[in-house]
Amino acid sequence: MSAGPPVPRYGSAALADLAPSVLAALGVPGGENVLGLPEASRICVLVIDGLGWELLRDYPRYAPYLNSLPGRPLTAGFPATTATSLASLGTGLPPGGHGLLGVQVAVPGTGRLLNCLKWDDSVDPATFQPAPTAYERAAAAGVSVGYAASGAYRGSGLSTATARGADYLPADSMGQLVARAEKALREGDRSYVTVYHPDLDSTGHIYGAGSAAWRHQLRFVDLLAERIAEILPPGAVLYVTADHGMVNPADRIDVDEIGALREGVAQLGGEARARHLYTEPGAAADVLAAWRELVGDRAWVCARDEAVAAGWFGPVAPDMLPRIGDVLAVPHGELAIVATRQEPKASLMVGMHGSMIPREQLVPLVTEHRL
Repeated sequence: MSAGPPVPRYGSAALADLAPSVLAALGVPGGENVLGLPEASRICVLVIDGLGWELLRDYPRYAPYLNSLPGRPLTAGFPATTATSLASLGTGLPPGGHGLLGVQVAVPGTGRLLNCLKWDDSVDPATFQPAPTAYERAAAAGVSVGYAASGAYRGSGLSTATARGADYLPADSMGQLVARAEKALREGDRSYVTVYHPDLDSTGHIYGAGSAAWRHQLRFVDLLAERIAEILPPGAVLYVTADHGMVNPADRIDVDEIGALREGVAQLGGEARARHLYTEPGAAADVLAAWRELVGDRAWVCARDEAVAAGWFGPVAPDMLPRIGDVLAVPHGELAIVATRQEPKASLMVGMHGSMIPREQLVPLVTEHRL
């Protein structure tokens, strides 16, 4: 096994630190301002899905506005993927606290995987993710709280798990997102508004990060950020961040075509750049050995206890431990661990994310003030 990964900076410069810092800046009791954000009466957080820090800095021509703002990188958390990061943004907890530990995670005691993006009606999101959200805490303190995103996500399991407590503001175009944000930011004496836009990520999955289509989409989200900044009321601050970066892996291992990688594995969870392997009873040691032998030079492969002890997920609540794979396999180079029969569409993706390398892990925190 190669040297261990650079662990996310939980508690000092991670995505999970943003919500508590925002609450503290708004004067909500109990918020810890780890990031040192200035006091403000109105705060907007724009989340651009898939906009890694390194990608943003690589393409200043396509994001001139965002690159003109003061900023710094945060670590997304592990795995660097949308469901996990939205939960960290929504709760202010690292992944080990909220339990949305990847795209596909075990539902303990059921023998099933939960797709945290698509969800499952048999799984109650408020039970599966029981921690109070930052939006609930802000609303309880008298802050007007809004969440602007596609109407398709309204009432979804993921939205309920990560954004309950906010007034959901359906918006299906960039213009609608700006208008929703503009109105919500002017509500009450204090306001906290999150705007979420997914198209850069979906473009990268199909065409690749840095592709022509991706670069043109980056230009549009740069304009979105600029337009939201222009409508900020006095006393407001805009923070632009993301849930993960993205890479275009050139090398693939297909688990469905290599019997030794399936042997002893009851369920293959996670995604191509961050795999959870849930093993058959008594098979964990053999699975660990086989995976280290076959992919260990191109991935961090370790047992659950090793990953938890190393801090991959931050502090892990005891009831969240069974959701973590018995073995984890996390590519750190050009590798994608696909499963063409189990995940035919996902296996075709060009752009991917999930790992702990900087290009996937680092996300921006850039700031515009209207104080």
